[in-house]
Amino acid sequence: QMTLVESGGGLVQAGGSLRLSCAASGRTFSSSAMGWFRQAPGKEREFVAAITWISGSTYYADSVKGRFAISRVNAQSTVYLQMNSLKPEDTAVYYCAARYGGSSRYHRDYAYWGQGTQVTVSS
Repeated sequence: QMTLVESGGGLVQAGGSLRLSCAASGRTFSSSAMGWFRQAPGKEREFVAAITWISGSTYYADSVKGRFAISRVNAQSTVYLQMNSLKPEDTAVYYCAARYGGSSRYHRDYAYWGQGTQVTVSS
């Protein structure tokens, strides 16, 4: 069992930056992967980024590649999502997710979810 708590959302102007944090607790994460997903009103939940805990391998959606960076600090059991050059279309509720096994772009593969944090980018 894992518990995930996100923080760091807020309101920012287009072109600005935000850093989201996801603090994990519970069972060991040594064989897990962590992902960030987002969901805008009236839209499906979509993949943003993922990281494999042990190797640190990262994966990104094309829409955020080059602007967002996912990272983790093992000692803190925390995953971060650094978001730069934000656009109004990045506005959504952002969710942290975890699964045992390799990284995945599919939200159905993740068993554990945080409560979500709102990111709003104004034009």
